[in-house]
Amino acid sequence: MSRTPASEAARRRTFAIISHPDAGKTTLTEHLLLLGGAIHAAGRVKARGEARRAKSDWMKIEQERGISVTSAVMTFEYKKAVFNLLDTPGHEDFSEDTYRTLTAADSAVMVIDAAKGIEAQTRKLFEVCRLRDIPIMTFVNKMDREARDPFELLDEISDQLQIEIAPMMWPAGMGLNFKGVQDLNAGRFIAFNDGKLDGELKDKLDEDVTLAREGLPRFDLATYREGHLSPVYFGSALKNFGVAQLLDALADYAPSPRAQAAEGTAAQPGDKEVTGFVFKVQANMDPNHRDRVAFLRLASGEFRRNMKLKQSGTGKTIGVHNPILFFASERETVDEAWPGDIIGIPNHGVLRVGDTLSESGQVVFTGIPNFAPEILRRVRLGDPMKQKHLARALESLAEEGVTQVFKPAIGSQWIVGVVGALQLDVLKSRLVAEYDLDAELEPSPYDSARWLAGSEAELEKFSNANKGGMATDRDGAPVFLAKSAWEIGYVAERFPNVKFLKTRERHEVHAEN
Repeated sequence: MSRTPASEAARRRTFAIISHPDAGKTTLTEHLLLLGGAIHAAGRVKARGEARRAKSDWMKIEQERGISVTSAVMTFEYKKAVFNLLDTPGHEDFSEDTYRTLTAADSAVMVIDAAKGIEAQTRKLFEVCRLRDIPIMTFVNKMDREARDPFELLDEISDQLQIEIAPMMWPAGMGLNFKGVQDLNAGRFIAFNDGKLDGELKDKLDEDVTLAREGLPRFDLATYREGHLSPVYFGSALKNFGVAQLLDALADYAPSPRAQAAEGTAAQPGDKEVTGFVFKVQANMDPNHRDRVAFLRLASGEFRRNMKLKQSGTGKTIGVHNPILFFASERETVDEAWPGDIIGIPNHGVLRVGDTLSESGQVVFTGIPNFAPEILRRVRLGDPMKQKHLARALESLAEEGVTQVFKPAIGSQWIVGVVGALQLDVLKSRLVAEYDLDAELEPSPYDSARWLAGSEAELEKFSNANKGGMATDRDGAPVFLAKSAWEIGYVAERFPNVKFLKTRERHEVHAEN
């Protein structure tokens, strides 16, 4: 059978894993990779020394703290499917990076701690998935520890997330008394650590299964793929229990790549033209080479190494000579890729988040935004002689799309903007580790940042009247730095023809410059 974009796309399952911190996301990721043959030993994230360093966490600060702060991409095969797994940051301070990562995913796995249920960050990430109609499977983790009643948990998920819940298996016991799960489809019992069901526990399981079958929705493939129903699996990621069933379900039920929204007509996976969009740029994954890699999600066509693709907005032709597939920080050059795959394109600052690459140069994908930062800090350098070096470092980090950088119209000190406080720690850590810069992040006089939109004449009038708050972002777009939310309201009333924007579409960056 000949390989076509449509047939190869049908094999792809590009999915993200979302959860609240400490729900077990990274451990689950490792065991999925272990099942797919991508690694030969899964590291325990909470263990000491080398074992603590999860395979998907490559950045120094991730290894030190045992958390995920960047989105790793990993490719592996299982059965007849090709999986592209996106391991998103679990910490809410990195929700912007997570949002953009989800633009590249066709489905998601939501990991929930069996003792804690729905937590704040789970809810926030779920809402992001809902905005994009992404189908979600639920994995209730840590059943081998003390857990809440399964009915109570499922009620909470259904109630708080406003989604139908269809259990695919049912647990027998919990904690030290956890014996395994009943597969509700196959009607068989899967034992945990050779657990045996005694009479009382068997009766309780039979009763619970009957109640679950009669009182909870049945799995329906179409409803799941529409994003209205979530199949639920129970297990223990740490003990590698229930993970194989989850991976089987992803292979059988998760959707293959879908059409991607674009200006004009959406791109279909089976289209002949090669198209894709950059959803992430990561600098210095390999500190020895000071590299910068753009993560490109292929949307259509048969990609071949050494192809020439055109960049949206600028029309520049880019020869893709060394495309790479990822396994965290490890990589290998790839000769071909298909819709749904995520390839890395090494480049020196040419590609940015939100760029579209296509053979014709006529395609522009939409829906990848920048968000207005919630914390603004002024950067003070220990050695003033390194000011130019600092400018290059900040611009490089801003290109990755997480930290935002603003150059005030008055004064020489840069302002950095982030969504969450932990991003400031990462920024300082990377300035030292990757650029040998000792910089202090001081409180700035500004509280909020807004992009400005309007006619040239209106923007000039506004700028002349508000010189003290004017700045430009990494791309040269005008930004108003306000000292308070009240000030934004005040100037908005005085300049009704100027729009103050909390988000800015990334695809507009090159188009406006």
